[in-house]
Amino acid sequence: MATRSPEQGDGLVLGIESSCDETAAAVVRRGREILSSVVESQIEEHAPFRGVVPEIAGRSHLRAMMPVVDEALARAGVELDELAGIAVTYRPGLIGSLLVGVSTAKALAFARGLPLVGVHHIEAHAYAAAMEHELAFPLLALVVSGGHTALYRASSPIELTKLAETLDDAAGEAFDKVASILGLPYPGGPAISALARSGDARAFDFPRFRPRDGGLGFSFSGLKTAVLYTVRGQDASTPPSAPEAIPRRADLAASFQEAVVDVLVAQTLAAARAEGLATITVTGGVACNARLRERMTAAASEHGLRAVFPSPSYCTDNAAMIAGQGWHLLRAGRVASWDLDAVAS
Repeated sequence: MATRSPEQGDGLVLGIESSCDETAAAVVRRGREILSSVVESQIEEHAPFRGVVPEIAGRSHLRAMMPVVDEALARAGVELDELAGIAVTYRPGLIGSLLVGVSTAKALAFARGLPLVGVHHIEAHAYAAAMEHELAFPLLALVVSGGHTALYRASSPIELTKLAETLDDAAGEAFDKVASILGLPYPGGPAISALARSGDARAFDFPRFRPRDGGLGFSFSGLKTAVLYTVRGQDASTPPSAPEAIPRRADLAASFQEAVVDVLVAQTLAAARAEGLATITVTGGVACNARLRERMTAAASEHGLRAVFPSPSYCTDNAAMIAGQGWHLLRAGRVASWDLDAVAS
């Protein structure tokens, strides 16, 4: 494996992200200064299926990867030989999608004699807020997305301890499934958020999950099922109604969204108090949700805590967070060998 100082090339790291349905590349200086961030979305390809189709995702990454990498380097005005290293998401995610990114990063690093760093996708999300805000560690990180809902104690940008995670559906996955029940388009998060603005969040008393032992944890499958039964009755196999025939759709959307936000806020504040942490970061695609931002910020302030969110473009999957955390891993000497492999979970 090539060795090179993380300060070489002025600390420039190329990040590559392909864990799910976005092909992304970015160039970041010294872990924070984003020189370029390019994301090629696959939403239109997956929308007809109301979810990500792994085979379609993998093939789309193959087509888009090198053009996206080339564009990221061009926008940053950087050549490969100027880099201090290359960072790539190697876990978790869709195995076919991950393999495209890992293979690309390994080939580029080997060809140019650059160090290679493997980055954990969820831990990079937890770092994302630190790229735009001055943060003091340790802190509490809530990562909430379509595939993951988890709480971490972050002792540093690269030292994270998982405190809790979802037992079943991730919050973002629940948004997508409830959107489908309500006849809303994919992805479900933005669609439900938009409809909820005209709804009454107190109209339906949907369940809020609380761990029986009083500890930390999340579950959204029961909430999703409650919405299903409310819309279709006790026989969930009943054919779905036309979207316009579903009564009180806006109220359903608002009440569902409020239930999700209630759980996320309550569990996050409980974790912050238990760990004695004054700063909370909220990242991942669901962190774009305006109601979550409003409620988490207000609740944290009420308890003397600080809640920090990245910009929406750095909440969703991107390569800037991969390059950013990758630089810290490179500085710590956590360089991958050439047998770095993709790991789905």
